[in-house]
Amino acid sequence: MAGTALLALALTACGGGSGAAGSGSGKAEMKPKPDMAISVNLTGDQVKAGEPVKVTIADGKLSLVKVTDAKGGELAGQISADGKTWTSERNASPGTDYKVEAQNTDSQSATAQFKTSAADKVNKVSINVAKGSTVGVAMPVSLVFDNPVKNKAEVEKQLKVTTSDNTEGSWGWFKDYSGKDRVDWRPKDYWKSGTDVKVDMNLNGVDSGPGGGLFARDYNTEFKIGKDRRMEVSLDTKKLKVTEDGQTVKTIPISAGTPGGKKASWSGKMVLMSKEGTIRMDSQTVGLGDAYDKMVDYSMRLTWSGMYVHAAPWNNANFGVANTSSGCVGMSDANAKSFYSEVQVGDPFEVVGDGSKGNAEIGNGYGEWNLSWDQWKAKSALSGTPQNG
Repeated sequence: MAGTALLALALTACGGGSGAAGSGSGKAEMKPKPDMAISVNLTGDQVKAGEPVKVTIADGKLSLVKVTDAKGGELAGQISADGKTWTSERNASPGTDYKVEAQNTDSQSATAQFKTSAADKVNKVSINVAKGSTVGVAMPVSLVFDNPVKNKAEVEKQLKVTTSDNTEGSWGWFKDYSGKDRVDWRPKDYWKSGTDVKVDMNLNGVDSGPGGGLFARDYNTEFKIGKDRRMEVSLDTKKLKVTEDGQTVKTIPISAGTPGGKKASWSGKMVLMSKEGTIRMDSQTVGLGDAYDKMVDYSMRLTWSGMYVHAAPWNNANFGVANTSSGCVGMSDANAKSFYSEVQVGDPFEVVGDGSKGNAEIGNGYGEWNLSWDQWKAKSALSGTPQNG
């Protein structure tokens, strides 16, 4: 049979006439049951991965099917209502040896084996939240793919966010600042402090589509939502306000970007992406010529394009007075040191007032909070259907 493997396990006949030959006893011989035979849609040693395993019984009905890899991992699946076929819930993975074990309703059994070939191209995922971390209430789950993802809906179906309080949220697709395909999961509103979050990415064997290749492993992470701390910068008052659980706990004089050009600050809702400490900031890397090249302390990133909150002692005279920076939010050494020690990655950070250059692109950091809930849901590849986690 082309494309299928027909296998049978020989059984020992357990019946027959008890009398001697020619005894004329007249007892009919018991006929042995026919051997159980199954066919598998994937056969041989060079099977292309990326599709489900399907096991079909020749006669009778299936009662149990088990498909395992060489490491003991098992492909879950379901037997059809008529008992004739079993289909795995997930695709066969690339570069994997599989064993098929089946039983029918007469307690007979049959086995099969096949091996998938290695993927011609493997896609990989970068995850923004490290396992076991604690993050702020605005942190999305963000996945960036090495290769293009054309089968966005198929990939999104394999992504699951589970939360301890059934947080409502949705996946949304767009281009990362790097130009790569990216999908983020954002809650409808900011997370509630104390929420536990688990993310399962069951991608092993899933096809990204043309130019993307297969995924060759699953991914997962889990994290916790920390204190509800939020920051607001007013370009009008030149102050940064810090609130915790809705109460203002600190107001810091700052100097933001110079209005009216490339040195203006981005505005809108952003998220504290990382705490990077002392780093070199070179204006040539962000298209601002020879404006600056210096080591900067207590640096906290807001966008991929280089907007930070940081210490700026050279601009001390302008804190609370004028916005004269090259786009970042600067403050005194003492205030920056204290602020840096308190904030956590994932804290929301909103810039309001006049003199900005508008909102950054959604992929230039975590810009999804500038979209309404309906706008965000529309970016899902699954018909914009929200997911409760």
